[in-house]
Amino acid sequence: MPLERAEPTEQPLDIRARPDLHVAGGERPDLAGVEPAARRLPLPPGLIPSLVRALDALLASAFAAAALAKLNAPLLAQPFGTVLPFLAIPVFVMAGLACAGAQLSPFAGRSALHIGRVAWGGGVPLALLVGAVQLYAPPSLFAPVATACLALWVALIAQHVHLVALLRWLVRSGRLSENVVLVGATPKAQRLIAENAATRELNIAGVFDDRLGRSPLDLAGVPVLGRLDDLLSWEHLPRIDKIVVTVSPDARERVRTLIERLRILPQRVVLLLDFPGVSAEPESLASIAQSPAAYVSGGPRDWRRACVKRLSDLVLAAALIAVLSPVLIILAVAVKLDSPGPVFFRQRRHGFNNEIIRVWKFRSMRDDRGAETRMSTQTFKDDPRVTKLGKFIRRTSLDELPQLINVLKGEMSLVGPRPHAVGMTTEAKDVHEIVAGYAYRHRVKPGITGWAQIHGSRGPVHTADDVRARIRLDLEYVNRASLWLDLYILIMTAPCLLGDRQIDR
Repeated sequence: MPLERAEPTEQPLDIRARPDLHVAGGERPDLAGVEPAARRLPLPPGLIPSLVRALDALLASAFAAAALAKLNAPLLAQPFGTVLPFLAIPVFVMAGLACAGAQLSPFAGRSALHIGRVAWGGGVPLALLVGAVQLYAPPSLFAPVATACLALWVALIAQHVHLVALLRWLVRSGRLSENVVLVGATPKAQRLIAENAATRELNIAGVFDDRLGRSPLDLAGVPVLGRLDDLLSWEHLPRIDKIVVTVSPDARERVRTLIERLRILPQRVVLLLDFPGVSAEPESLASIAQSPAAYVSGGPRDWRRACVKRLSDLVLAAALIAVLSPVLIILAVAVKLDSPGPVFFRQRRHGFNNEIIRVWKFRSMRDDRGAETRMSTQTFKDDPRVTKLGKFIRRTSLDELPQLINVLKGEMSLVGPRPHAVGMTTEAKDVHEIVAGYAYRHRVKPGITGWAQIHGSRGPVHTADDVRARIRLDLEYVNRASLWLDLYILIMTAPCLLGDRQIDR
């Protein structure tokens, strides 16, 4: 992008000409009291169309099976030519719906258009199937096949009518909407808010703009909460799903500055474009803004892999707890007898999207409730705070086993970057100040073990070089993450659990 040309000046909102933009006689709300809406059904958008397709296939298979069961002879005694038309019913239906583009998503277009596609996509292939049966199959098959196809077509339309109504209600009630903040109190932000008011696709928590001197108190009822620094330090930022930059791309230097500051966050950052003649991408946010949307940080997540990873976490964590329950009980009793204090140590750490979670561990140090809230000093060699039993369970990583509870709760995964404690410092600096891309590690759930741990980066990090080495390995995992890599890490973790005498934990 050439920079020789003069920086275009973005047109601000004309506050004087807009009586609906409140400026005088009020104060900006206190950020501490502003909370994003709770997503009661935080489902990935791509999951719902897949569930609808599964329901369609199930409905078609059920009608075909019911019609086939009404034939006089037993199923295994039927010739293949008799069974074939009934087996073809779900295949024809699913192929027809796919060709007609009858894909139902929470933020689809007009309901009547979708129902029309269902009627066309389901009706035409079923009619062709009935015609083929009449021409080539025995006459006795025509009535059961035609009856099944007609009943299925009516049921398919009825099913989608009810699904459309259900999804519309879920969207308008905010149960499926993502939490979003806008950066830039611009006319584009005003238009986005107005379009969103009709669909409720987004829960817009607020607007942030560094140019507060010419920004209103709110845009169409959405408060302008503060500057970019206020957003970066906002305690509820982990509950935000997307950050939408509504500043015009023509203001190149301003956009570049904003993107560079926002890029460190784990949330997806989207820049709304507004180029004439460019159609919107198939992204729901773009369709609301009636502009193309460019992901500049944190691309769309693979929900299929997320579902597989979550399922494997649940199964493996439950199995490990069952198998290791005797060990867990013995360790709990040993910790209680070894030194006064609670059995478990629940420390505040940074989780997915930088959200604060409580991580479970067997207590390996002298009881210090203040350390649960904020880490002031990392452990070091021959640390007098570590108990006798603590030295053993830390060296073998047995103190980490209670984090299987965090995995079951969905706060952690078996594999991922290790969660760092709130307030963790190295060389008198917060670790996030040492590495610019530190927050990228929060784009996946933290794990009990990870790529860094099997490469020797375990325990405290006492130098800036140690921090950089660990973050480099964490980011390498984030970029390469896959189910097979997770399995490899789990297998390679076993030797570490047997003890690594070169690492002081």
